[in-house]
Amino acid sequence: MLIPHDQLEPDTLTRLIEDFVTRDGTDNGDETPLETRVTRVRRALEKGEAVIVFDPDSQQCQLALRRDVPREWLD
Repeated sequence: MLIPHDQLEPDTLTRLIEDFVTRDGTDNGDETPLETRVTRVRRALEKGEAVIVFDPDSQQCQLALRRDVPREWLD
């Protein structure tokens, strides 16, 4: 299930993005400041390049590139 990013409280969205950009394996030696990485992800969400996916079984939210999400989820 997709969750529209603009339906989340601003603080909740920020925490979700911060969690995503600080996870193990996401920095790859990237020394870009946290604020810059958060801004990039927020911009990708606003442009529709990224989406928030909610898995009801695990009760977890994930960020994903739109191109990596099954087409039927986008309709």
